[in-house]
Amino acid sequence: MESSEVLVRPIITEKSNDQMALGKYTFRVALRATKPQIKQAVEEIFKVNVISVQTMRMTGKKRRQGVMSMSTGYTSDWKKAIVQLRPGQSIQLFEGV
Repeated sequence: MESSEVLVRPIITEKSNDQMALGKYTFRVALRATKPQIKQAVEEIFKVNVISVQTMRMTGKKRRQGVMSMSTGYTSDWKKAIVQLRPGQSIQLFEGV
């Protein structure tokens, strides 16, 4: 798996913004990505040093398929990774958010 396939998109929420002050950045990653692959992808793309990677699988939620319809479905399962950088380093993509 290539580095560009591992990281899907950054996650920007209030909680993730608070964690950025501590050097922790949150990404949505590919379901099959492993911790070493995520670490390598972040280091290659953003030119930073990663201390640790924490991952968690998020299960899909139940959703209705229409306004008055009784049929239901589920959103896709996805994987989240929280990456901690060395002190003093930051990712410029998140600056000013």
